[in-house]
Amino acid sequence: MEEYMELVVGCYEQVLFGYRVHREGEQWLSSADFTHHAHTASLSVVAVNNRFVATGSKDETIQIYDMKKKVEHGALLHHNGTITCLQFYGNTHLLSGAEDGLICVWNTKKWECQQTFKAHKGQVLSLSIHPSGKLALSVGTDKTLRTWNLVEGRSAFIKNIKKNAHIVQWSPSGDKYVVVIHDKVDVYQLETAAVIGTINNPKRISSVQFITDALIAVAGDEEVIRLYDTASQKCVCEFKAHENRVKNLHVFELEETHIVVSSSSDGFVKMWGIDTEKVKTPPSLFCEVSTSARLTCLSVWLPSAVDHKEEANRDVTASTVKDCDRPKKKMTQSKTAENKEAGETQVIHKKRKLETKQKKKKPMK
Repeated sequence: MEEYMELVVGCYEQVLFGYRVHREGEQWLSSADFTHHAHTASLSVVAVNNRFVATGSKDETIQIYDMKKKVEHGALLHHNGTITCLQFYGNTHLLSGAEDGLICVWNTKKWECQQTFKAHKGQVLSLSIHPSGKLALSVGTDKTLRTWNLVEGRSAFIKNIKKNAHIVQWSPSGDKYVVVIHDKVDVYQLETAAVIGTINNPKRISSVQFITDALIAVAGDEEVIRLYDTASQKCVCEFKAHENRVKNLHVFELEETHIVVSSSSDGFVKMWGIDTEKVKTPPSLFCEVSTSARLTCLSVWLPSAVDHKEEANRDVTASTVKDCDRPKKKMTQSKTAENKEAGETQVIHKKRKLETKQKKKKPMK
């Protein structure tokens, strides 16, 4: 099967870019697949599952795109303020957070807002869903780290922290998580909810991504990406990735190869191959894309990816896909008891094709 993926990046210029990347032998080839004027303000966050891409913006909306049909699927209007974080859980749910302090749980079968949490007194800065889908973590401008019981739809635990954290992230196994405050990464053990170590980065951290439970990639306000051992909190490798500061990281595994994708203020998106058996060796640069834009957010869409949790629950997946294949209505509205106070939720369905660019595929430098 062809190794194929889509680099999806957003920018200050309100545009969503898609770059198709595939492998032929030992060479990675690319082509510009689409550009789309996604929002009326700069994009702030992008998330993917194996069918949809969701983008959040300073225009207070979440736009949903059907990547298999290359059409707009709809707009979610619920939040007030910039959308700050988005994360899919498999094919069933999407969580969103914003400057209004709310976290919304969206059912992706009918795109209804199932639950609204008044998560933080200030802004929600980051959220992360546990691999089991039962818990979520969030941090905000009220100097708290909050745990959410997604099964019962309630707050489970609140931890006061000394400063505002701007990133929270679960490990792949869910046994630990990290909380980022400026240039420090606190590593927590789930069982004890205690800090087991702290990673000190030279510059303010812009993005962190677990490669494995034992290895984490950290990018900050500099051209360097560092790989840290989560047990010893020591840097095991660092390499110059860009000509300007690194803004975003995204990590995924393809054919047993760990890949780190980075985007920078220099307008480039790069793919790096990580050999976890030789972590002290600088990674291989697989390919790079020049967007000539001021990039703000990054993700990777894998059309062949199937979430293992969804594979174990084929009935849920089948009903979700079936519903998405039905003809779209121009507009549907839904109200729930939880969102009456926050206002009416509108799910606006559109069917406008993304602008595609047909370019000759050529090797990337």
